Amino acid sequence: MNTPLSAALACPPPAFTEREFRDALGQFATGVTVVTTVDAQGQPVGMTVSSFNAVSLAPALVLWSLGRSAGSYPAFSQCSHYVVHVLASQHKDLALQFAQRGVDRFAGVDWQPNAQGVPVIAGALATFECRARSQYVEGDHLIMVGEVLSCQHATNASPLLYHRGQMG
Repeated sequence: MNTPLSAALACPPPAFTEREFRDALGQFATGVTVVTTVDAQGQPVGMTVSSFNAVSLAPALVLWSLGRSAGSYPAFSQCSHYVVHVLASQHKDLALQFAQRGVDRFAGVDWQPNAQGVPVIAGALATFECRARSQYVEGDHLIMVGEVLSCQHATNASPLLYHRGQMG
């Protein structure tokens, strides 16, 4: 029997803390990505993201989650296109660079603009060039669903993983 959404929203608060929830989620190893776009002025914007996964094969859809408090939230929430770069194990420094605040995240990074002007970082394990298809606000995040327009991948590298708050 399905419960109406309004009934589900009226549930009591969980019996665990935010820290306990984060620690439990940390048991699930994820890949590490850098997502790039351009802002309204055409300047490159990018950030490190570990919440990325496939949605559908036909049509080809992927999703990732963007914290609503992220400094790059305005650019990503308004963008028409973005690129998801799956990082290889040797890209830990790149992931850390794109996770920093208040720095030029593209400094020293080898990238070229794609047909939509979005930065494509050289050497990624895989890239997914996407058209922004839909967005869903849930809790403190914006879920971004993208239609994959182009993808490429390497076959001779291992992925960079994020597990228990550590990359390796």
